[in-house]
Amino acid sequence: MNWWIWLGAGVVLMVVELATPSGFFIMFFGLGAVTVGLLGWLGVVTGAIGQWLLFPVASLAYLLLFRGQVQRRFETPPPPNVDSFVGVLAVPQERIEPGAVGRVEVRGSAWNARNIAAAALSAGQRCIVVSVDGLLLTVRPE
Repeated sequence: MNWWIWLGAGVVLMVVELATPSGFFIMFFGLGAVTVGLLGWLGVVTGAIGQWLLFPVASLAYLLLFRGQVQRRFETPPPPNVDSFVGVLAVPQERIEPGAVGRVEVRGSAWNARNIAAAALSAGQRCIVVSVDGLLLTVRPE
């Protein structure tokens, strides 16, 4: 095969990697194809058999050497554990009657919270998060 076909195929495979959620597999086969294309252009690998043997070897070598590093670099952080809010300080932003739902601030973010105390919570009063149910916190006075 001509060297420019390998280069073109490699570029196409790398673009496909960007367009699909493949988990960083296709990119390394694109790098293998680019490697074969560059070595073909330089005249190092000239025969079709040598090119077709070099392609999987180079692709797998790139895959084994660099996939873990690429995945760690682009790894998304785990979602925050909202259950860790239990026992955390909450500050009502408005008056919350007993059993009613209002807005509280927890760790700099506003949340909906239900007052489980027998008395109303006033704005700015310190409270403790007792439980978390979806996006609704349950609070009581400190």
